[in-house]
Amino acid sequence: MPKEGKKHFINLRSWVNSHNLPNYGIFVTPNIHFMNRDTGIGFDALFINASMGILVADEQGKIVLVNPFLLEQFGYAEGELLHQRIEKLIPQRFHNRHVKHVEHYNEHPKSRPMGLGMDLYAARKDGTEFPVEVSLGNYETEQGKYVIAFLSDISKRKEAEQALQKLNEELEHKIDERTLTLTSTVKQLAALIAETEAKDVELNRINTFLNNIWDHAEAIIFVTDSDGVIKMFNPAAEKMLGYTASELISVKTPSVFFANEEITLDYLIEKAGNSQSNEHELTYIDSRQNRFPVSQTFTAMRNTQGDIEGYLGIAMDVSKRKKAETDLRIALEKEKELSELKSRFVSMASHEFRTPLSTVLSSAYLVSQYKEKEDHPKREKHVQRIVSSVNMLTDILNDFLSVGKIEEGKIQVRTTTFDIRQHLEQIISELAGLFKKGQHIHYRHTGQSLVALDSSLMKHIVMNLLSNAIKFSPESARIELQSRLDHRSLALTITDKGIGISEGDQQHLFQRFFRGTNATNIQGTGLGLHIVSKYTELMNGTITCKSLLEQGTTFELHFPVTNYEEENITH
Repeated sequence: MPKEGKKHFINLRSWVNSHNLPNYGIFVTPNIHFMNRDTGIGFDALFINASMGILVADEQGKIVLVNPFLLEQFGYAEGELLHQRIEKLIPQRFHNRHVKHVEHYNEHPKSRPMGLGMDLYAARKDGTEFPVEVSLGNYETEQGKYVIAFLSDISKRKEAEQALQKLNEELEHKIDERTLTLTSTVKQLAALIAETEAKDVELNRINTFLNNIWDHAEAIIFVTDSDGVIKMFNPAAEKMLGYTASELISVKTPSVFFANEEITLDYLIEKAGNSQSNEHELTYIDSRQNRFPVSQTFTAMRNTQGDIEGYLGIAMDVSKRKKAETDLRIALEKEKELSELKSRFVSMASHEFRTPLSTVLSSAYLVSQYKEKEDHPKREKHVQRIVSSVNMLTDILNDFLSVGKIEEGKIQVRTTTFDIRQHLEQIISELAGLFKKGQHIHYRHTGQSLVALDSSLMKHIVMNLLSNAIKFSPESARIELQSRLDHRSLALTITDKGIGISEGDQQHLFQRFFRGTNATNIQGTGLGLHIVSKYTELMNGTITCKSLLEQGTTFELHFPVTNYEEENITH
């Protein structure tokens, strides 16, 4: 730990000199060091220890400065990149396009993410490619305009996205392991410092560059002392977290904006001290208690003796990426559900369509055989069978279309005021043709009559439940329909004495394509009650079922309604 009041920094003179930058006119005086003017902490250590690639290029697109992490990422020695065009780090097929992007950026420079909405790729020295995320900043000096780029290898993120898009089909990608540890980097820096004696102009230029990297980076950057107390806090961190540097420096630790209980500052410090991989996805919480996800690296900063003097943290907001992943996951789940729906429909249709189509075919043939006048009753019988079968097919298709519209969110509730008693009586009269021998519906209504609901959805619900009661009840059965309307709700009750539903089947009653185990020999699609439950839900209602095998079934529905004055109600 530095003693109180004494400024410690890392001198880049040796580093600049040892990198053999010929013919640049670079000189340095022994008294100039690369450091933060406000805190006295060296920016060169920040630059060298950063766990992401940092690159600076002039307005001609030539590289003038790179950090060790970038060299390691791409597999180059520094001398192989300096004064080379940026396109050397980009796959050959993108070169022409990238030159135009550089020209356009130079015309309208500003700090922003690069290639928003696009997939960006970089090329290593050995020709292999990897996806990257790039943030750009710009700065102008007397020597010209410069662009500052932060490059993050997002290979792992892309692997996860590809795995998600292929429905969890695992992809194996090999990534180059980091061959240089932070300790060796710091020792190399110390050796370079001992050998460097001049290049004052170049050192000042680098100092300007790194100050502007600090000021313009689109990432949260903070530096702590060896105890974890914040000593530096960049402008982007102030903007994104809502704290001023003066509020935190020498007062708080990064724990103030860590929302993850499982990943603490002590945990990060321990891993950094052991030179272990220390990159995590965390949730940050700003001064206004807003939460957002970040990808953070946390690295130990060591002196020439290898002792830890502080820690460097760099975090990038990944909210947009997380939202894109969530949207993609939802879209894939929807696609999977739709595929399953289509598959189930094909299976159901092949079974349910067979009987009515056979009826249509056989009846059509028989009608053609009845040519005499006295055969008219027989022809009429088979014509009715054809009509009934066609209506059955139409109902099946309508059910499937209704399910499709529900899944796509295309069903809209259109509320009108209507007389519920008259509405239900009309529905009963329309169902008369479905009654088995001796069956009838007994309807009772209590309370007011006018109600504000969707009459079309209500008709579909009641017709479906009454049709089921008719279908699953024996001959001469009495089916009960009751409606009750008060100033708060409409209640409907439909009771039959049919075959009933087992307790186990009742748990799945409103699922798509579900049919009771005791109803397999009775025609149906398994979609009716699913549609009923969805229509009820759209009108903010509830539906429940009570049933016993061979004793019958009761459905109860409740809908909230508008309160009407009694004098405006007609009975």
